Amino acid sequence: MIQLPLLLLCSVLALAVWSDVRTRRIPNGLVFGGAVLGLALNTLYAPGDGLFIMPFGGLGLLWALAGLGVGLLLLLPMYILRTLGAGDVKLMAMVGAFVGPQAVIGCTVMTLLAGGVLALAVAASTGRLRPLLRNTYQMGLHALFRSLGGERVQIEAPSEASGRLPYAVAIAAGTLPYLIYGALNGHSLFDAFLQH
Repeated sequence: MIQLPLLLLCSVLALAVWSDVRTRRIPNGLVFGGAVLGLALNTLYAPGDGLFIMPFGGLGLLWALAGLGVGLLLLLPMYILRTLGAGDVKLMAMVGAFVGPQAVIGCTVMTLLAGGVLALAVAASTGRLRPLLRNTYQMGLHALFRSLGGERVQIEAPSEASGRLPYAVAIAAGTLPYLIYGALNGHSLFDAFLQH
């Protein structure tokens, strides 16, 4: 039973990665269609603990909507700071519609880790590692001084671009461990983390 939702989510993520790598855009139709699919699967399947864990079953429409909302809210600050595009935020919301509110937190943490590793790898391979590290240092330092001075913390755009990463790759790389772990072990990576 896990195979159909797994295949569908992996297919949507693969199409998003392909589009983002090729055009640096994630089509709204793909993301909204995927979100509707996640909501429908969670609503139509008999109740259970999730589409990718045991006991297999849908979370229900309200929990799927909550997952969509949590996925949207978790990456929204990065969109506001202009470090991510709107398509990236919507893609994480779509993942939330499939996995629910608890699991999308774990997927997002894994996505942020994957994004950091990918950003360093891309920067190193293109000779842009030094500007990336300099930009990160300067933005953090300016934010720290503003907060110490009592000003509103605001991260400004770096003075020199350090490259752009198609973030759908990081979202897919962060979501896949959750899917694989849940399918193989019968419980989510998030639950395993909470138990330790």
